Amino acid sequence: MIANVLVMIRKRSRTVVRAALLGCGLMTPYAALAADCPNPNALGTSRTLVVDPKEHPRIGTMQYPETLPLADHEVVLTFDDGPLPKYSNQVLAILASQCVKATFFTIGSQARFNPEGVRKLIAAGHTVGTHSQNHPLTMNKMSLEKVRQEVDDGIASTVAALNGDKSKLAPFFRIPGLMRAEIPEAYLASQGIQVWSADFPADDWRHISPQRVYDLAIQRIEAKRKGILLLHDIQPRTVAALPRILNTLKERGYRIVHVVPATPDRPATPTQPQQWYLHPPTETVATTRWPRIPNFVFTATRSLPAPVLADMDWRDADILDHAQRTRVAMPVRTLWPQPQLARFASVSTLPVPASDVFRVPEALDLTLLAARSTANRRLAQRAAVGAGVPRAQAFSARQAGHPKHAAHQAPAAAHGRAHGAPLHVAPPAADNASVHVANNLKKRTPRAEAAAGKRVPD
Repeated sequence: MIANVLVMIRKRSRTVVRAALLGCGLMTPYAALAADCPNPNALGTSRTLVVDPKEHPRIGTMQYPETLPLADHEVVLTFDDGPLPKYSNQVLAILASQCVKATFFTIGSQARFNPEGVRKLIAAGHTVGTHSQNHPLTMNKMSLEKVRQEVDDGIASTVAALNGDKSKLAPFFRIPGLMRAEIPEAYLASQGIQVWSADFPADDWRHISPQRVYDLAIQRIEAKRKGILLLHDIQPRTVAALPRILNTLKERGYRIVHVVPATPDRPATPTQPQQWYLHPPTETVATTRWPRIPNFVFTATRSLPAPVLADMDWRDADILDHAQRTRVAMPVRTLWPQPQLARFASVSTLPVPASDVFRVPEALDLTLLAARSTANRRLAQRAAVGAGVPRAQAFSARQAGHPKHAAHQAPAAAHGRAHGAPLHVAPPAADNASVHVANNLKKRTPRAEAAAGKRVPD
């Protein structure tokens, strides 16, 4: 009895040990690699993320709303355009010294000329995706046939470098130049291939210094605090900047995540939908939701006829026939005024003025010569008034004798003519009348002149 109990205890102990070993075997093998890393100060790979390409076909916030479900201070390293032995081997050595795993997007033509470089990536435990066959920067303008050829040829060349083992190739694809378009994205989704963009580049494909590559990488990682870093393993500046980038990430508490595709034997890592966003909304922030548009029910499904150019011209008589054919109410035609050409009247000519208009009457000259003094001026004015000449137009003897006063009087006379007042000039008097006026001037006394000055206003 006691022997049987001991046997049962031994069997249970073995079962527990086997379960523990099995649990260790189900653990991510890269965690064991991190523990076995020869460099105790290495950055290492913190965890492995398993994704299903069909559930999330496009990732990378540089172009898409979703990205990998990473925690704060988690970074995924990716390298494009290889393998190129001169620089790709150096990148592999740097990553191995830090026990870091990354994702490589190879070009089919590069894999065909350097198949050993592809096999080195797989042997080092990295993930290998594809980056087209010839790296065209016009996939956003290609037809479906050309897109299919670039994608399929790139996959075939990389699989050939892996000795035909397609299971070692991840269904990940990055469009060259990140030239996204609907046709390549739709085709890749139909093939179950996940399109990778990035969350921040380091611009290492540009002609910049390694210091600039390092600065851009760290600055952009710090700005978003997590995401996918885009690099190239065919650039010497990347090789020079990569050790400093990894050391700085370790100093600032960042962790490296390795991404692998899901398989029937390796299910996807459980995640929540909000984890696939770089900055998911929290439960404490209210979300504005627009009201849904109700489904309208149309009473008739007959479509209206498309308008034609003739229907737009109200002067066209065919609109009436069109209205009758479509059984539309007759439109009321508005008689708009027609534009008419302006008629210009013929230019009217004025008659030529007669020569006597500009003739100065002789009576005016006699009046000017006869007026010599104040008394003579007044008598001359009375004579002019008696002859029918207005006082305003009769010049005195003083004004005639002094050019200064005559100059002042001339504008007044012109002003009178400007306002339409005709100039009346006394007709020429007879010689006896002139003698009579002179005799009267001699017989008048000063008292009579004063009395005459009172009767005639000046």
